Amino acid sequence: MMVYIIATLTIWNIITFAMYSIDKRKARKNKWRISETTLIACAFLMGSFGALLGMNVFRHKTQHLKFKLLIPLAVLVNVGFVVALLHSLGIIG
Repeated sequence: MMVYIIATLTIWNIITFAMYSIDKRKARKNKWRISETTLIACAFLMGSFGALLGMNVFRHKTQHLKFKLLIPLAVLVNVGFVVALLHSLGIIG
């Protein structure tokens, strides 16, 4: 069970990270973009580490107050959810 949880979270965070890369590339080319709502929602839906990494690696959305506040909050929410899940499965005490 734990392997599936880790694999799923890893894949989703890679996808979220890629979304920040794609959006940054499109921003530079002045093309259609991924909405801020979608980027933030992906972070809250267990992709917060990918979002945080994407923001820093690509220097994308780092000056937007909304992202400065919400992405770290998403990290806390995601960690809390994982801890609660592991606790409910009896993996941690």
